Amino acid sequence: MISAWRLIPLLNASGNMQMVIDRWLLEQHQSGHPPTLRFYTWSPPAISLGYHQHKYPEHWQHLVWQGEKVDLVRRPTGGRAVLHQGDLTYAVVTSGLIGTRVQVYEKICSFLIQGWRSLGIELHYGTVGRGYIHNPNCFGTATGADLVLPDGTKFIGSAQLRRSGAILQHGSIRLQPDAELFTQVFGTESFTPVQLPQKPDIEKIIAALITAAEDCFHMELEVQPLSQSEWERIFAQQSLETG
Repeated sequence: MISAWRLIPLLNASGNMQMVIDRWLLEQHQSGHPPTLRFYTWSPPAISLGYHQHKYPEHWQHLVWQGEKVDLVRRPTGGRAVLHQGDLTYAVVTSGLIGTRVQVYEKICSFLIQGWRSLGIELHYGTVGRGYIHNPNCFGTATGADLVLPDGTKFIGSAQLRRSGAILQHGSIRLQPDAELFTQVFGTESFTPVQLPQKPDIEKIIAALITAAEDCFHMELEVQPLSQSEWERIFAQQSLETG
């Protein structure tokens, strides 16, 4: 049976706003609204911290890139710090998935694997490396919930939040990270260049991932931007959280 999902067009906004939207979409789905798929970018660049990550270098609060202060944002999901610059983030809000956390990750990540395969790139699940717990950099090690390139470079890092059967899973796809900024954040040993066969085209990537999502999740997507009234409720939610 084909289900109907909502597709929110590519949105560029601050990290704080993007996290408010993701949380709000999860609450909407819990109250009966359809599942949602969306893609977004972060402006200005930001470091997102996992919900339970409370230790991080003090200098992260004072980073500047190309004249803009790098935001420090708390995610509603777990995991470690992610630098959002030169990346594309996906978010899936859905329910009804059965299995362990890793099994659910794999069910959702299937569209990422299929979509990137259609673009000529094979992705595989990572394996936990030594120092996973103590590494503040999400892209420093790859767990079974992450996707890596054939050379072992971590390409997509995902995190998840479950609420009464509803799931928010979002993840960062590394496309063109700036080596200098990445090194400022995580240190000189941390940066591994992403080797893609051609320069990333975000519109082409999103189109491939949308096609794969419809196939993997047996659904049809309806493009539906956030309405004025939805934006008003999202801004109200943001004010409550920051007030």
